[in-house]
Amino acid sequence: MLATFRRHLNTWVAKVFFALLVGVFVLWGVGDVVKNVGVDTSVATVAGQKIELPEVQEAYRRQLDQVTRMFGGKVDPTPQMRKAIAGQALEQVITRAAMDSAVQKFGLAVPDAALLQSIQEMQIFRGPSGQYDRNVLNAVLRNNNLSEPRFLAMMRADLAQRQLLEPIRSSGFVPELLTREVYGFQQEKRVAETVEVLFQAAPAPAAPTEAQLQRWYDNHLPQYSTPERRRVKIVVLSPDIIGRDVQVAEDEIAQAYAARAAEFRQAERRSLQVLLAPDEAEAKRLQAAWTGGADWAAMQKENASAVEIAMATPGEIPAPELATAAFAAAPDAVAPPVKSALGWHVFKVTAVRPGVAKSLDDVRSDLRALIVADKAADLVFERSAKIEDLLAGGTPLDELPADFGLAAAMGSMDAMGNALDGTPAPIPGSPELRQAIIGAIFAMKPGLPPHLAEGPRAQGSSPAYFAVSLDEVTPPIARPFAEVAEAVQADWTQDAVHRAQETVAAGILGALKSGQSLDIAAAGLTPKMLPPAGRSTGAETVPPQLIGPLFQLKQGEATMVETTEGFVVAVLREIQAPDAAVDTTGYGQTRDQLGESLSNDIQALLTVAFRNRAAPKVNTPVFNSIAQTD
Repeated sequence: MLATFRRHLNTWVAKVFFALLVGVFVLWGVGDVVKNVGVDTSVATVAGQKIELPEVQEAYRRQLDQVTRMFGGKVDPTPQMRKAIAGQALEQVITRAAMDSAVQKFGLAVPDAALLQSIQEMQIFRGPSGQYDRNVLNAVLRNNNLSEPRFLAMMRADLAQRQLLEPIRSSGFVPELLTREVYGFQQEKRVAETVEVLFQAAPAPAAPTEAQLQRWYDNHLPQYSTPERRRVKIVVLSPDIIGRDVQVAEDEIAQAYAARAAEFRQAERRSLQVLLAPDEAEAKRLQAAWTGGADWAAMQKENASAVEIAMATPGEIPAPELATAAFAAAPDAVAPPVKSALGWHVFKVTAVRPGVAKSLDDVRSDLRALIVADKAADLVFERSAKIEDLLAGGTPLDELPADFGLAAAMGSMDAMGNALDGTPAPIPGSPELRQAIIGAIFAMKPGLPPHLAEGPRAQGSSPAYFAVSLDEVTPPIARPFAEVAEAVQADWTQDAVHRAQETVAAGILGALKSGQSLDIAAAGLTPKMLPPAGRSTGAETVPPQLIGPLFQLKQGEATMVETTEGFVVAVLREIQAPDAAVDTTGYGQTRDQLGESLSNDIQALLTVAFRNRAAPKVNTPVFNSIAQTD
């Protein structure tokens, strides 16, 4: 048949047919192009610049991942939640674009050296040694679905925006009147006189009847029932577990040592207090005054330039002659004057940080642990994606590949994580991961398929994942009355004591409000004056439950609160206003806090102003497609 078809390809009929076929496809293609002409596919326009769909989708996915992790993977976002998250993501992108436009308008830029320094100083990128760790950076970017170029661009934009905002943030002024009012409110203290109506001081109530105990049992049935139990299968994908099987070659350790040589070989650093004199005679005079007992504050008032140099290497000290002398001088002693091209220096070494020179053998075990952690994190990331695909395809937990390094457990437990015998169920992982798994088990609805969820993790560490399959739910079962009779009687008695002491305390409070003194109203009880308590700081021996009500009273008024030991009836005896002239530190802290709050408000208003000036316009149909295509 194919041979016959080939023989007729050169006939005029075939040529006409193919001409028509090509014409039809061309017309269809042209039609699509014509229809798309003039159609705006961007999500928004900010300051005349288009924001395309992929940029907002990336921000949306990142935001969605954060929300999912926040709920421990136990909540699937609803369509309404997805739309709200998409709206937040779009707003972030719009604000960032508006600020970038303002940065460009003012001609601000961030040098590469400043960008690198800022990244290396970020706490989140520091490893176990406390130093910047490239492997930690890679892990953080991977866990947040960020490429390195994208991250660098975001950091550069953030630093440029800080250049724009910081000078305006610092312009905020807090009026003295506002500071005094806020300081007075925050630092005010109150003194109360109290009596305690303790549970342990109550007389034993009359023995309950069988009918009373039966009624108590019926009204509190869940209290005397077995806990709900759930039979589950659990798998855990953890760097700690996978790391046990990770192999590390000697040359890998050597390469890691070479890459971190600067960390293991650090020069000695010294801190100095330095005075710069114009000539030798003045320098010797300053040395004599300093050696004679004058402190640094007094020396700074002398006729000399004073400067402090903190933890510097020899190369970081501006004068080579001063550097040589400083690293030869004894600490905490005024050294003889030193001449340089800058003048005559008189100095004291105030602190010394010895140099570090660790050999490969010194750090071999630490490096191996870091390499294992990095490899394990990569394996977890790679295998988690495969496990998600298998679970999405319907693979049961007990049929997941054995070579994935999964830790598994199976059995019944209650909401406290205890097995049938009352001992903790053998759930793999850290205590934090264990609690996350128990929470997921008892939040799970029967019949739902298992899915991989990310567990809690410490800052800078790699995540662990888990999946749970709910096989059976055993509801609570009420224990027979005869089996729990002793517990029922004990609970009834405790409640009777509670009600009796509450009645006594309420009687005292009522008498106080009718005008009686505390001594008379609380006859038989010893009043006690409590120490002054603050709104937020409280005071020792002052019940925390009393603080809030105490600050709602007028002087002489009374209140009553319950504590773990009984009831406290209190009368407000004194209101102590703070004295800013005495508490200069507290007053300064209040002023600083108000200044920071005002600066934050100014920054927020300025950001809104820049956003509005950029006149953002949202393409609603394109925006609506973001959450629908996830």
